[in-house]
Amino acid sequence: MENIDRIGNCFLCDAVSQPKDIWRDFLVLYVGERAFVIFNKYPYNAGHLMVSPIAHTGDFTSLDDETLLEINRLTKVCIKALQVCIKPHGFNLGYNLGRSAGAGLEDHIHLHIVPRWNGDTNFMPVLSETKVISQDLYELYDRLKPIFYGLIDAT
Repeated sequence: MENIDRIGNCFLCDAVSQPKDIWRDFLVLYVGERAFVIFNKYPYNAGHLMVSPIAHTGDFTSLDDETLLEINRLTKVCIKALQVCIKPHGFNLGYNLGRSAGAGLEDHIHLHIVPRWNGDTNFMPVLSETKVISQDLYELYDRLKPIFYGLIDAT
């Protein structure tokens, strides 16, 4: 695992630096050599994952090819695992680079993987700016983890 150069109080650096036996507490699903997978603690939809470089950077163009490849490989495994586990109809994938692009955390980039279902929007966000997530994050973590690891071991 790469050295973690933490700047300030970064929740991604804090999570990935935890010992493996408490990853679940921090919703860290997997840590590779250069990138890791974590559940979004405030998801847009059930199964909302993020793939991030281990290195603390807000500059996408600074990522080396090996890190970019690992992020993409982990994204592929995340999509396959979510398809098996929760059977979404599609996905939104994306980075928010910079505050003006909607980044809540500008200094540590991360790729959002958001499962989507036909008709998954409802009146709650429109009327009360509230999202309804019908599944506990830790329950889904426990369901997804063996599927994810089975797929990562097969690659």
